[in-house]
Amino acid sequence: MEVVEEYMQRLNESGLYPDKFICHHKQGNIVDIENPANGKRYKLLTFCTNDVLGLVQSESVKQAAIDAILQYGTSNSSCSVLSGRIDLHRQLEEEISEFKHLPHTHLFLNAWMAMQALIDGFCHLAINIPGFRNTRETLILTDVLNHGCIVSAVANAGNRSGKMFSHSPNVRVKAYRHCDVNDLARKLRRYAQPDDRILVVSDAVFSMDGDIAPLPEMLNVLENYPGSVIVMDEAHASGAIGLKGGGIYDHFGISPSQVLDRGMVPLIMTTFSKFAASAGAAISSHSREMIDLLDVCPTSIGTISLPAPTTAAALESIRQVRQNPQLVATLQANTRYLRSRLEEEGFAAIGETNVIPVVLPAELNPKVFANSLMENYGIWVSPIWFIAKPRLRITANALHTKEDMDRLVEAMVTVRDELYKPTTVATA
Repeated sequence: MEVVEEYMQRLNESGLYPDKFICHHKQGNIVDIENPANGKRYKLLTFCTNDVLGLVQSESVKQAAIDAILQYGTSNSSCSVLSGRIDLHRQLEEEISEFKHLPHTHLFLNAWMAMQALIDGFCHLAINIPGFRNTRETLILTDVLNHGCIVSAVANAGNRSGKMFSHSPNVRVKAYRHCDVNDLARKLRRYAQPDDRILVVSDAVFSMDGDIAPLPEMLNVLENYPGSVIVMDEAHASGAIGLKGGGIYDHFGISPSQVLDRGMVPLIMTTFSKFAASAGAAISSHSREMIDLLDVCPTSIGTISLPAPTTAAALESIRQVRQNPQLVATLQANTRYLRSRLEEEGFAAIGETNVIPVVLPAELNPKVFANSLMENYGIWVSPIWFIAKPRLRITANALHTKEDMDRLVEAMVTVRDELYKPTTVATA
């Protein structure tokens, strides 16, 4: 414990430990929060929620969760393969399958578990079966800026429980440069061996950079490796990009069936904590066998199924998105407006989605910047300084008004002018 205690002392002294707040009430984008360190309360306009379509406060979504509690209670109290599967699970799986145009779907408690189960299952299958032995190695290619759930899953791909049970062959993991299709192609040419099972995994929208994976170009590369699997993590893409909010395939006008026709295998991870006003995740596939395999992976066997109210909220949210494409159109219009306003004022807003990272000058501490916005202007944004290059991470959503966004930009300009005083060089 001494090492842990010393590390945390240094972390706190450095000012890098994140501030943590307690929310007491929220209505739309107005939140009432408390700083537990000093008991101070704030009423803030938030730009750091992932409720991108504003469905967390939807009356129909809240009522669906309430009705589910009345019918099933607060927990299923078991894993899905024992006694934990309810009809709401089947309905949600069918709704996601239609939304993502892949016929089979499996639910998980969160994205970390979904990705771990997928990598475990694909690489190592499940329990050892008499008379069956897998002899093919797996090569995984992963974008260097992929989300932590992917990083964790692939980092452990060679030593997880599936391997211990089934004694399957080696798994090799190689990272490629961020959204660099040429580097992906180079890595495949260098590391792919005959008879390898190839899996490429990427965020669809990157959570800290707000950019979109180059899916069409990735497919062009993978077409040279028939049978290769491409996994898209659509956590920040679902409900946010594409004409109907369908995610990255919708955005590029590509269907999963077209990918299959070209000899590749698409898998999609959908999460419910952003667009679907809930929690949990799902893996969708064209293959019934792939989804059935996930049922018997250790990650599924040993874990309770998605609670009824959470399932119901996600189900109703997805139905709302599919029935009301204007929600998506409003989000995308707000994204364009806020990005244009930030650029007009000289802020370095990178990416292209409603996740809007603003990279600050090196002299500016994003935590100090965000604290000033909170204390002086009643605006809440997320300072990021220990996961990625220091930045403010701003998220636009469908409930923001132009007045809200103008208020944010005007406050940011004022704070920048107050904090940023570039050194001038005197001339003789």
